[in-house]
Amino acid sequence: MTVTSPRGFRAAGVTAGLKASGRPDLALVVNDGPDHVAAAVFTTNRVVGHPVIWSRQAVSDGVAHAVVLNSGGANVCTGPEGFLDTHRTAEAVAEALQVSAADVLVASTGLIGERLPIQALLTGVAPLVEALSPDGGGAAAEAIMTTDTVPKQAHVERAGWSVGGIAKGAGMLAPALATMLVVLTTDAQVDAATADRALRAATRVTFDRVDSDGAMSTSDTVVLLASGASGVTPTAQELTDAVTEVCAELARALVADAEGASHDIAVEVRRADSEEAAVAVARAVTRSALVKTAIFGNDPNWGRILAQVGTVPVEVAAFEADAIDVTINGVMVCRAGGAHEPRDAVDLAGSREVRILIDLHAGDHSATVWTNDLTHDYVHENSAYST
Repeated sequence: MTVTSPRGFRAAGVTAGLKASGRPDLALVVNDGPDHVAAAVFTTNRVVGHPVIWSRQAVSDGVAHAVVLNSGGANVCTGPEGFLDTHRTAEAVAEALQVSAADVLVASTGLIGERLPIQALLTGVAPLVEALSPDGGGAAAEAIMTTDTVPKQAHVERAGWSVGGIAKGAGMLAPALATMLVVLTTDAQVDAATADRALRAATRVTFDRVDSDGAMSTSDTVVLLASGASGVTPTAQELTDAVTEVCAELARALVADAEGASHDIAVEVRRADSEEAAVAVARAVTRSALVKTAIFGNDPNWGRILAQVGTVPVEVAAFEADAIDVTINGVMVCRAGGAHEPRDAVDLAGSREVRILIDLHAGDHSATVWTNDLTHDYVHENSAYST
């Protein structure tokens, strides 16, 4: 199930010649209505791609008819010509769909600092529109892949309405949001303000808590389109819950496909004095190269974990070092800030998933951040990315 599973949507993915590999590289998701509600969230990086600049403005009125996405080039740091390329892309799609260019969102992913082969992209618009289909979600998911090894798709059903989505991302996963392009769709009847609140609530606890390598992308884009084709109006909480469920599934898929990773790692912090404190402690651990390499080596080195917890300033998170417990895959290896059960009891080699539980004994709040281990393959892939 995918982005076109909710009613009122078509999608397509084609090869336009943007990638030297000859793989699909141009995707389109169209909202056929009757409603054309849209909301979006973007990277907070101060260096952003021209598609982000364009789409921020285009979605500001809460309306969008389509999202066009390309892999094979991020269109970041490409000067005025790069923005013109984005504008021309939106205009070409708008003309083919007979809508306003201001209602076409644009998203791009790939190498920074290189101009897109814009003529190839524009030439690809006609076959892209011709290929649109209610069954085209899978093709669109494939066309936005870069270093991804598998397309990422999700769908949840509710009483008479549903939410679907596609995503790409396998590295530079760090808030906000993660190096990813995501298109979410729903056939629920909702207004733009409700859609925006639901999307922001969902991304806050899903994509914003995926932290593969601490590197924030310049192109992160998550779009929610609502067609209203179901005729059903869920409550704001029902919409938020469904969108969050789809986002959570896609976020986990991003971590599972992280470049070169051999372990998926959930760092859960409990009994913090605030949710922000819990997130800060979890993120300090997930961003540690020492912790990540230890997990790669199947070494439950809880000392590295405790050391990272201690890097969080007291004004961010209040706790006592000699009160902290650390449990890895169900084995409490650290209790009250010191050694407890033997670390040899922890089996990291036997499963892909690793769960690290940090109990601060400082309050009632909790949070979980997902990351992955740091492997030889990750270093190789990112050292050779531009070639």
